[in-house]
Amino acid sequence: MKKHILVIDDDEKLCQLLSDYLSRYDYKVVTKTKPTEGLRFIENKPVDLIILDVMLPEMDGFEVLKNLRKHQQIPVIMLTARGDTMDKIVGLELGADDYLPKPFEPRELLARMQSILRRSEQLSSTEPLHWISDHLEVDGHKRTANLNGQYLALTTMEFEILLLLIRNPSRVISRDDIMEEIRGIDWDAFNRSIDVAVSRLRTKLSDDAKHPKYIKTVWGRGYQFIGTVKQHGE
Repeated sequence: MKKHILVIDDDEKLCQLLSDYLSRYDYKVVTKTKPTEGLRFIENKPVDLIILDVMLPEMDGFEVLKNLRKHQQIPVIMLTARGDTMDKIVGLELGADDYLPKPFEPRELLARMQSILRRSEQLSSTEPLHWISDHLEVDGHKRTANLNGQYLALTTMEFEILLLLIRNPSRVISRDDIMEEIRGIDWDAFNRSIDVAVSRLRTKLSDDAKHPKYIKTVWGRGYQFIGTVKQHGE
């Protein structure tokens, strides 16, 4: 079954290039040059992955990503002509799944797309995944988390970290392992973004770093989920 890819970029030549190139690898590609058109398209048509430019008319890619993450967990690869490391970190913290500076080789974009989509397929092919720890519930298939019955608005990175930790209770997981598990590539430059994401995740879980209920920092080693975990139905 073909994967559906949405490209949101105001560069019409690049949109055409990506459409032609990715179509050769059996992807169904839709392109939009305006972010509002892209957001409207997503409301009515399911897509498997979004390629999103940062520099856009109407609103920038970061604002588009914020709007998207309010309701959707679709994987997003961000594109930018700027090489600013802070841009990359901001994008990742807002919930981007990968980040590629322009100009880039289409083959590199394709490799990153395939890595992200492969991880999504691996998750969806497993048995139903639903964990409960005290008042926290995490559903791996619906990709949702609830605390005290209330939906938690998590970024992609925050959700992936929570999912990785709750799937491996009591295991200490290093920053490098977290980055490898949730990204599939080595992003040493963004290790600090893991700490920021965990800090924000704790805030949303109302978890005290000094007296944690769910996520403990093991100094010099990484993070550990310390709550009692049950799979749904146990």
